[in-house]
Amino acid sequence: MISDKPGPLTHNVTPYAGERDADFRARLALQHAEAVERRRQELLEQTSMLNTPEQRIRVWERLHQVRLPRSPAHRLLHVIADDTGLTLDQVLAEQLQRTLPAAPPVVASEALGPPGAD
Repeated sequence: MISDKPGPLTHNVTPYAGERDADFRARLALQHAEAVERRRQELLEQTSMLNTPEQRIRVWERLHQVRLPRSPAHRLLHVIADDTGLTLDQVLAEQLQRTLPAAPPVVASEALGPPGAD
């Protein structure tokens, strides 16, 4: 749930020149409703079985503006698992995956093999 505290859409917002108070309030209410809907959608993505554990954890990181801790003993890992609907083992597997070096990209000619090898 989004609070009524000032945020990116409501902080230092001023009416447009000549905008009536009622129109200004309506515009702010619409912006707030849109922000609430975006947050609701992101919370659904965070637990959606259609998303991979990596995607669900990245949504969690974006929502909370916190990176996945590097320590496998960090207490936050349990919170991430609960919030994303993942098991602790799935969160630990993603954590481990992020520590591995990235695989070099496969060049199309290497994937096909040497010329004339057909």
